[in-house]
Amino acid sequence: MTMPFYVSPEQLMKDRADYARKGIARGRSVVVLGYDGGIAFVAENPSRALHKVSEIYDRIAFAAVGKYNEFENLRVAGVRYADLRGYSYDRGDVTARGLANAYAQTLGTVFTQESKPYEVEIVVAEVGTDADSDQIYRLTYDGSVADEHGFVAMGGTAEPIVAGLQERWQPGMTLSAALRLAVELLAQDPSGGAPRTLGANQLEVAVIDRNRPRRTFRRVTGPLLEALLSSEDPTTGVPAEDGPQG
Repeated sequence: MTMPFYVSPEQLMKDRADYARKGIARGRSVVVLGYDGGIAFVAENPSRALHKVSEIYDRIAFAAVGKYNEFENLRVAGVRYADLRGYSYDRGDVTARGLANAYAQTLGTVFTQESKPYEVEIVVAEVGTDADSDQIYRLTYDGSVADEHGFVAMGGTAEPIVAGLQERWQPGMTLSAALRLAVELLAQDPSGGAPRTLGANQLEVAVIDRNRPRRTFRRVTGPLLEALLSSEDPTTGVPAEDGPQG
């Protein structure tokens, strides 16, 4: 009689974690950072149709790296969760913390019970009435939740980006300064080579703007993004025009 193949639980969890981390590391990085008017999301993403950053609810947005089909399923589930809770109770009852807890349960269940873990990392952010009340939660493939303050980076080259943010990010930065910092860090070569040049057409940029009355999410594209990334730009906030929501 053939003996069944045995793998210890510790080794099984380690193998799943290594598998998920390798998948996530192949993705382009995403930076989420606070600025004086809200929270900005910057991703290296030349696609105009497949978004890494999306609106979830009135004051909540979502960013992700990893396998698109997996984090898109999570995004859709988050929108359904938020809509149902807001309809059943009150719109104010929909919070980033509640959504992060729901995502943590889903990711944890998949990691421990399914044959393959999700190869994703996600950020759920909620803009508050002031910078001190902003919330940024980072969730990893195994359902772990981290409450981040000020900024977070995830994806293939996250470590050098985080190091740069720790050194150079400051509370109260203008949107223009925050975006230029994020793009500069995204463009650096982790192996020490010359930095790349990332144009507006290679970036996906969005903000949740605390000064908007209800739906705070807005995409920043085209000439507006180019102006904000310009070193000569005097802008201190998002221009009046903006890209479509969603």
